[in-house]
Amino acid sequence: MELNSQIKKYRSKMNWSQEELAEKVYVSRQTISNWENGKSYPDIHSIVLLGAVFNVSLDELIKGDVEIMRNEIKTEDVKELKHCSTAMFVLMVIIAASAVPLMEMIGMWTLAVEAVLFAVCMYFSIRAEKIKKKNDISTYKEIVAFMDGQYLDEITKEHEKAVRPYQNFIKALCAGAAAIVVCAFIGLLMGLFK
Repeated sequence: MELNSQIKKYRSKMNWSQEELAEKVYVSRQTISNWENGKSYPDIHSIVLLGAVFNVSLDELIKGDVEIMRNEIKTEDVKELKHCSTAMFVLMVIIAASAVPLMEMIGMWTLAVEAVLFAVCMYFSIRAEKIKKKNDISTYKEIVAFMDGQYLDEITKEHEKAVRPYQNFIKALCAGAAAIVVCAFIGLLMGLFK
């Protein structure tokens, strides 16, 4: 993190030794040395005192650290979204590929197996939607940018928000068409195995 270099920078700017700074924030010289070398991190009380003695805002003092924390959070969200997407894709392939063989092997119990697989797929879908909502991403372009670790600029973001209602309508049509195809497929299978 960057707080260690910030402490060293501001201490040098004030022409203070580590011992002089330690006296001002009520810690030992060794503690200041540990902070500057990144061996330990000051508690919130010490950070407030450091901001006061350096005469800088806390935002200025820890800005780099906040950016690092934001990037770390974003990286975790990207990993989880990729994990959920991969799990959903694999489960959908398994559901589609296993329907006919399972119907031949276990008959009507296939519906129970397929329902369980579908429920697990929906679990990952809901997790992915929560991540997308948390990061305010909805359109395809926003999702692709997010997966690449980027955010769209404000103009593009506004344009994408205007596109969302149309995409929701198209999604609804596709979901309806998929439901009709699945129902027809199941009906066909039921007719074949009577």
